[in-house]
Amino acid sequence: MRILFAGTPEIAVPSLEKAAAEFEVCGVLTNPDKVQGRGKKILPPPVKVKAMELGIPVFQFSKLRSDSRKVITALGPDILAVFAYGRIFGPKFLSLFKYGGINVHPSLLPKYRGSSPLLSAILNGDKESGITVQQIALEMDSGDILTQMRFPLTGKETTLSLSKYAAVKGADLLVEVLHRIDEGTADAVPQNDAEASYCGKVEKSDGMIDWGEAVEIIERKIRAFNPWPVCYTFLDGRRLNIFEAEIAEGGKSGTDLPGKILGVDKNHGILVQTVNGILAVQKLQLQSKKAMDWKTFINGMPKIIGLVLGGSQ
Repeated sequence: MRILFAGTPEIAVPSLEKAAAEFEVCGVLTNPDKVQGRGKKILPPPVKVKAMELGIPVFQFSKLRSDSRKVITALGPDILAVFAYGRIFGPKFLSLFKYGGINVHPSLLPKYRGSSPLLSAILNGDKESGITVQQIALEMDSGDILTQMRFPLTGKETTLSLSKYAAVKGADLLVEVLHRIDEGTADAVPQNDAEASYCGKVEKSDGMIDWGEAVEIIERKIRAFNPWPVCYTFLDGRRLNIFEAEIAEGGKSGTDLPGKILGVDKNHGILVQTVNGILAVQKLQLQSKKAMDWKTFINGMPKIIGLVLGGSQ
C-alpha cells in the first residue's frame, strides 16, 4: 500500500518514521518553510527535515489546487495519512486516494475537535485524554473513528510533555490502522456529533497572566502554554516569562493585591499572591535575560519582594 503522508510539526515526525519503516511512503506533504525565531531565519518544518533524511520526495504546496492534484496523482498513492498537517482537504483532493484519508488526532473525539486539543485538556483540568485515528471527513475532525486509546492525566503535564507522548503513541496507532486497512479488517464507528466540543487557535496574547484569576487556572495556563506561547506578566515594565510553577499548599486569599510577590519558599520558589491562593514560581525569564531557576533569579534580584506583577509594558 502506497502512502502519501501529510504533517508539519515535531509531533508528526515519529508517525512518518514508523510509516516509512513498515509501508511505502511515496511522498510527504508539508507546509512551506517559514521565518522563525529572533534571527528571522527561514527554517523547514520538522517533517520535511525527516523526510529528506529518509529520501522521500517532499511537496510544499501553498494551496491544494489542480496543479498539486496532478503532482500527487502521478505518485499513485493508495491512502492519505495525516498528523498535524495544518490544512483542510477538499473533496477533489480526497478523491485521489483509493482508501481515502486517515488522521491522527490527540484527543478523545468527538471531544476537542480543532487545532489545540492537548492544550485544551490541560486548561480544562481534564483527568484523562487520548488519541484517536479517524477517517478524514469534509467537516473538521468529524470522521468515523477507526481506533482510540485513553490515558490518565496527573495534573503535572505540559503541552510539551503531552505532545512527546502523543507523538510516540500516535505513531503506533497510525501504523496499526494502516495494517488493518491493508488487510481489509478495519472497522469504523461514527462519532456522536451531539457530544462534540471544539478548541480553536491559540494566540500569543493568550499567555498573559491575569493575577485576578483563580490560582488553579493560572497554574494550568502555565503548563498548557509551555512551550508556546508561554505565560507572561510584567515586572517593573519588563516582560517576565513564567515556565514552571505550582500551587503553594495552604495559600489562601488575603488582603495583598493579586500579583504581589510575597517572598520565597526555600523548597518551592517565589511566592505570588493570586485572588484565592499563592502560586510558587519555579522557572522564569526576565526580558532580554536567559531562562533560569527561581533561586538564581532571586539571587540576582533580591529586592523584588513586595513588588506587584502585572500591567503591561
